[in-house]
Amino acid sequence: MTTELEIGLYIFMLAGFLGYHVITRVPPLLHTPLMSATNAIAGISLVGSLVVAGANYGPLSTILGFIAVTCSTTNVVGGFLITDRMLSMFKRSEEQTAQPRRVPFGRVLVTLIILGAGVMAFLYWS
Repeated sequence: MTTELEIGLYIFMLAGFLGYHVITRVPPLLHTPLMSATNAIAGISLVGSLVVAGANYGPLSTILGFIAVTCSTTNVVGGFLITDRMLSMFKRSEEQTAQPRRVPFGRVLVTLIILGAGVMAFLYWS
């Protein structure tokens, strides 16, 4: 009889194998949409880490949840910045010189709000 841990490890290995083969066969033209999908998955992990940080299972889970919120937020912000930079590579040269490089303040603001919510959850439940 198999245990839940063995089933979880089988699923993890299968997902890793499948993910590796799917990613290596993506043509370079599709890297930007793939990065956007990865950002969406990182956002889902951010929501999960907020739930863990605020669930008040104990001080260790709260601290690990806070660390997960910080790492997920960094991942989401970095993903948005990289996607923005990749999309700017497809603009024509006269469009790039006409418009100065801007910082996506909306994305940074949303990220800071999410990070602040994680800090507030950490402080409230600890």
